[in-house]
Amino acid sequence: MIYIRSFLGLTFFILALLLFFPVLLVTNTVTLGRSTNFYIKHVVPFLSRLTLRILGIRYENVFHTDGWPSQAMVIINHSSTLDILTMFALGVPRVRFVAKWEMQYIPVFFLIGRISGQIFIRRQRSQKAIQTLHNAYDRILRQKLSVLMAPEGTRKHQGRIGPFKKGPFRMAMDLDYPILPVFFEGNQELSSGGSMLAKPGQIRAHIFPPISTKQWNVQSLDQKITEIREFYLLCDKDIEKASQSSYDWIA
Repeated sequence: MIYIRSFLGLTFFILALLLFFPVLLVTNTVTLGRSTNFYIKHVVPFLSRLTLRILGIRYENVFHTDGWPSQAMVIINHSSTLDILTMFALGVPRVRFVAKWEMQYIPVFFLIGRISGQIFIRRQRSQKAIQTLHNAYDRILRQKLSVLMAPEGTRKHQGRIGPFKKGPFRMAMDLDYPILPVFFEGNQELSSGGSMLAKPGQIRAHIFPPISTKQWNVQSLDQKITEIREFYLLCDKDIEKASQSSYDWIA
């Protein structure tokens, strides 16, 4: 049954994106790209949650804060193939996703990603990746966008929470954006690592209060990253205790 559900879910998602592509192309052309925010907020989350339903997965956003901030650097834990669906299912307003360059080798992601203004970086070439992010700053600020990244960079790492890269945090400092931690509870249990199979079950996306970066500096950046990763380790160990955190030890 798991094989059948996984095949049906993947097939549905790919076909839905293929059917969605011409609609996105036409409306983005007519609106000069402004329709992207509507699709990312409403259409893509709907398709992602429906795919999760086909997989037998119940999905829920759990807010430990007062809704979405107007602009933020949204960070997620990354250890499962399901993360692609759950980050789309979040429904973050006016967000753009930073993804690895290789995602464009899948034609549907290349077409939709390019037309909707997503950001693809070459992780193996750090200087090139940094330059790509810097080039996006003007557009992000001008259009008042949020950005979503996975600090671990890859889902294939040792342990439950992998090492955090500096990119998302340095970008947040440059943009003067708060860090908005999102922790996916259940993804790894239902589909670990690079597996394309998913078991039925429950996934909760825990959205925590934003962390200000206004007082951050280059000298303290490594320490801040370490502290935020420790918060994710706490989430993985005891989500209830993490939800009661005041962030005093980070800010």
